Amino acid sequence: MHPAMLIAMAAGISIAASALATPSADEPCYDLVIRGGLVLDGSGAPGERMDIAVRGDRIVHMANPLDLCAVHEVDARGLYVSPGFISLHDHSVPEAWTTAENLLTQGITSAITNADGRGEPNLDDQFQSSEGFGVNIGPYVGFNAIWQSVMGLNDRRPTPAQLQRMRDMVAAGIQAGAWGVSAGLDYKPAYWARTDEVIEVVRAAAGSHTNFPNHERLSEANGTSSLAGIAETITIAERAQLMPVITHMKLQAGDRGKVAELFALLDQAERRGVHVGADAYPYTYGYTGSVAQLLFPAWAQEGGRDATLARLARRELRQQTTEYIGRQIETRWTGIDGVFFPKSGRSLQEVMHELDLDDPGEAVIRLYEQGDQPIILHFGQEQDVKAILLDPRVAISCDCGATSAKYGHPRYWGAYPRFLGRYVREQRLMSWQEAVRRMTALPAAMIGMTERGLLRPGMVADITIFDSRTIMDHATIQEPTQRSEGIRHVIINGTIALKDGIPASARAGKLLRRSPNMPSESVSGASRP
Repeated sequence: MHPAMLIAMAAGISIAASALATPSADEPCYDLVIRGGLVLDGSGAPGERMDIAVRGDRIVHMANPLDLCAVHEVDARGLYVSPGFISLHDHSVPEAWTTAENLLTQGITSAITNADGRGEPNLDDQFQSSEGFGVNIGPYVGFNAIWQSVMGLNDRRPTPAQLQRMRDMVAAGIQAGAWGVSAGLDYKPAYWARTDEVIEVVRAAAGSHTNFPNHERLSEANGTSSLAGIAETITIAERAQLMPVITHMKLQAGDRGKVAELFALLDQAERRGVHVGADAYPYTYGYTGSVAQLLFPAWAQEGGRDATLARLARRELRQQTTEYIGRQIETRWTGIDGVFFPKSGRSLQEVMHELDLDDPGEAVIRLYEQGDQPIILHFGQEQDVKAILLDPRVAISCDCGATSAKYGHPRYWGAYPRFLGRYVREQRLMSWQEAVRRMTALPAAMIGMTERGLLRPGMVADITIFDSRTIMDHATIQEPTQRSEGIRHVIINGTIALKDGIPASARAGKLLRRSPNMPSESVSGASRP
């Protein structure tokens, strides 16, 4: 049964009373029994203390107690037992796939990669040489990758033949098992695709009952408006007959504080019959791998880095670029104090001081000329983040991925424990069972993942066990790889992948592909306050 259907049935129904099978006394030992934990099954129902028995990669029995033998046992007394966390927005790098330590220690068991439209157009080519996964990996098919492969790095209009070629690539990706058609229209060169062109391409997935997650496009043309970008995402998905998913939903620039307008926009779509999904992470600052992508004007980036450097060598174009960067920093990114360069560990203020510059735009250009690099940018305010996290349509995600880098955004090591520790335990933003639903059954339903996201007999044994009393992030902008605490054990496909907080199996994950009978659904659960 699809997770969404189970969620709808969950209110007021205990797990033990739901006609679970009673094990026979002469059955052989189970492969694994998790004993004595408070089970939060992912549906949003209150927790229930019970044992979980696993054979192979499946949950076989759930009852209290299960007085049966097992090859392996996990003592979960005093701990919460939940479905494995599902990350809808993954940027894993292949060289870190086999271990994925930073994902395991956050409780993530499945990660949907090729977010923001990235990856390779041909999914079979992308994964044919994989040597195994530390967590389950499932791919989107990426609009950005497809657009760039056909259109290059230039702002130009596709011919009918090029549009057809891109449609064919989208259709092939869906056929190959993609969990949706992802896009990042804020990133070049997909930024140059017009709304009607995006619709024409992604419409190739119409009829597959899948989803369209998109990092919304902000530009001076739309007033640097998050609301305008989110509205465009909904329009594209609605006209292409896909479910819109607002990627790490946030309010930036002049839209800060407009939470009521944001929810009204989503509600209007729902009244038209458009089921809207969203994900969000618990931070007020984001990260991108290139200083140019979200700071330089689009025209300056056309043709790639060499063409950009040539333009910056021309005085008048350099001046236009510095002025544009300055406006972006002051409007979209909350000012000079909100810009940090994680690879070198310096703030923009420090860079300006070192270069003896008063112009932040010129300082950014000087760094870019030395070599492109990642950047952390503050975008919003805490009250908006909390309101967005509270909305029952919003799945929790991290915008992270398996990595071995020693720099980056702290969300790569801390997003899920931060959400649970700071927002659930300390600030009591929502109940534990609702918080677990946002990380498990809700994201599973949004992409149509029918065998994960809930703890039920017959479901795949992807299980996260955590200590609600201690779970917390420790990664910071200055020390982004500090491990979180509180994730005690992680089981992936029935195998113990993390034991007592230490990785126990390097390759418990599998490549997950979507099949045609896995429709995307929006399951909002409890009403928003």
